Amino acid sequence: MKKHKRDLANRSYSKGYQASVQGRSLSTCPYTIDSIMAYHWSRGWREGREDFWSGFNQQAFQQKVSNLP
Repeated sequence: MKKHKRDLANRSYSKGYQASVQGRSLSTCPYTIDSIMAYHWSRGWREGREDFWSGFNQQAFQQKVSNLP
């Protein structure tokens, strides 16, 4: 059961990260505000933005997203 929950959180994080790389807004989060899934999605989105501002290129984004836990 715990692994299943952890996988959902990682998937949400990854989707948020991908959304930020694609230039989508934080307000496009598909989860209910104040839910745990929204938290993970927005965390991924913020990390994606930080990476973008730090100068990651598209190839680095692709590699990071594919290597997420």
